[in-house]
Amino acid sequence: MTDWTSLRKDFPILHQQVHGKPLVYFDNAATSQKPRSVIDALVHYYERDNANVHRGIHELSNRATNAFEAARTRSAKFINAKSADEIIFTRGTTEGINLVAATWGAKNLKAGDVILLTELEHHSNLVPWQMLAQKTGAKITYIPVTGDDGVLDLSKLDSLLTPQVKMFSMVHISNSMGVVNPVEELCARARKLGIVTLVDGAQSAGHLPVDVQAIGCDFFAFSGHKICGPTGIGVLWGRQEILETMPPYQGGGEMILSVGYHKTEFKHAPHRFEAGTPDISGPIGLHAAMDYLDAIGRANIWQHDQELANYAAEKLSALKNIRIFGPKKNRAGLVSFLLKDVHAHDVVTLANQGGVALRGGHHCTQPLMHKLGVESTARASFYFYNTKAEVDVFIEVIKEIQKFFAA
Repeated sequence: MTDWTSLRKDFPILHQQVHGKPLVYFDNAATSQKPRSVIDALVHYYERDNANVHRGIHELSNRATNAFEAARTRSAKFINAKSADEIIFTRGTTEGINLVAATWGAKNLKAGDVILLTELEHHSNLVPWQMLAQKTGAKITYIPVTGDDGVLDLSKLDSLLTPQVKMFSMVHISNSMGVVNPVEELCARARKLGIVTLVDGAQSAGHLPVDVQAIGCDFFAFSGHKICGPTGIGVLWGRQEILETMPPYQGGGEMILSVGYHKTEFKHAPHRFEAGTPDISGPIGLHAAMDYLDAIGRANIWQHDQELANYAAEKLSALKNIRIFGPKKNRAGLVSFLLKDVHAHDVVTLANQGGVALRGGHHCTQPLMHKLGVESTARASFYFYNTKAEVDVFIEVIKEIQKFFAA
């Protein structure tokens, strides 16, 4: 049995008070907290090994390069990629999706082609495709959601998977609804028709076991800061045979084999997509985060996340004048909700006075919010260092907020 309460000791930031109350951090879908091992890995790099990678042959550069490339190998293992050469370091999920849209998309899409998305998508898996569609003349279609539960209406899938669809990009776990999409099934359906697929794994990579070979997608993107790693670092995985057909994302140093005044030859993937001096400490911190999570076991984390989310949803549903979003079954570790006649931002502001950190707004899913007929929701999102006792505190704070607005 995992001692979840004991793991909290590894996170210095959790042991503080906010407005005189013990911090209850329920904003993990926005960013996770960092364990001491990740912080120590960053400090160790900057105190002992700081140097530029790949270009040098002195000792510090060798150490930095070895640590940087070890993180690439560790990232491949984390998602069961065939090779470390399929791992591209990015600034996060957003840049990973933009990279695919700007390189694979610009080369392969033309007027009349279709990009298939879902109505659950985060702006980072929507806006890049809109920009690409404007440039190429391609069109975007969407798999609709069925209502407040946010579950996709897969009865529409056959009619949407037309011969014109060239890219099917989908979120794995919805950051605003907690829906877990059946990505293996969706990718298999697309693959039979020769459609390229991308999975946005920002909310899944650190919460459940991810196997890109089993999922059967062509691209998978996730962010370090949502899996206990540093901000500003992410991973884009792509099938090697597809990566080798894609033009570079940016031009500069490091991604070249040779440069003349009139011609440049580029490196093979992944290095052709990593122009300039990279974020070196980011992958090193990411490596430490992956080690930390896999020592706990992501299957264990997933079970814990779901237990907390279901417990919170059950407690919230017992309150009057509350609207809860998300699926009844197989809910990921978050709950979005609205109190009657209370703006989500007011809920979050007053919760903060009680030491509870929530998120309020459209969660970068504005089209989905409009589809549901709301401008925003309040969201509590959980991770393995959260406890049922914290959920109880959260529920009491929500009750106090309801009393305040009823007075």
